[in-house]
Amino acid sequence: MFMGEYQHNIDTKGRIIIPAKFRELLGETFVITRGLDRCLFGYPIEEWKQVEEKLKALPLTKKDARAFTRFFFSGASECELDKQGRINIPTPLVGYAQLEKECVVLGVSNRIEIWSKELWEDYFEESEESFAEIAENMIGFDI
Repeated sequence: MFMGEYQHNIDTKGRIIIPAKFRELLGETFVITRGLDRCLFGYPIEEWKQVEEKLKALPLTKKDARAFTRFFFSGASECELDKQGRINIPTPLVGYAQLEKECVVLGVSNRIEIWSKELWEDYFEESEESFAEIAENMIGFDI
């Protein structure tokens, strides 16, 4: 399981260090794609296969299903860790997530997320204010 929050910088070539605690779980090769809320999602290959199967099961006749599947898969890219524990994030994904210098790498259960530090701080502040309300809405999910 991925958990924790780590600060790292992305360089001008789109390379970012993946926290050591995440590398073993991700494996040498993993998939990164557009996530929700302007961040990037990173999945170990086995987890990606499960996500892929779920998305393939969505009805092709539903407009929202087609749109989400396009959004998710068109941004997907396999990444390999280099000897320094870095990955090279493709330029379109760097632009999508607005990654400039300071970034935050999060562990979120079955995936990692890569955020622009500024966007993460804004999101966290906004969510923190409504955390009690969010928690109340999650009651039906046995949390």
